[in-house]
Amino acid sequence: QVQLVESGGGLVQPGGSLRLSCAASGFTSDSYAIGWFRQAPGEQRELVAAITSAGSTNYADSVKGRFTISRDNAKNTVYLQMNSLKPEDTAAYYCKAERVLGIRTYDYWGQGTQVTVSS
Repeated sequence: QVQLVESGGGLVQPGGSLRLSCAASGFTSDSYAIGWFRQAPGEQRELVAAITSAGSTNYADSVKGRFTISRDNAKNTVYLQMNSLKPEDTAAYYCKAERVLGIRTYDYWGQGTQVTVSS
């Protein structure tokens, strides 16, 4: 069964840190690009950070310099290290795996993990 499972969310004070994990099972994620998205209540889901199968990364302007995405292919897991958290980072965070083969796109979503930044 193909599955992505996020973990590591929680309640943290402004300025604090969290590390989110996205663990893949049922498929080998190293051939997939992985993205972290977030969605706050009443807002559209937005891309926060992404990493390609080759290890190239990109970030939303709002998190550059604070968030770092990385992957451990041996563990079939992608991480999102979040530092200097702000209240506006509060959202449900989701990971997505995507791979394009010819004309077909394979993509999988996790169920999400809640991050709340509040004093």
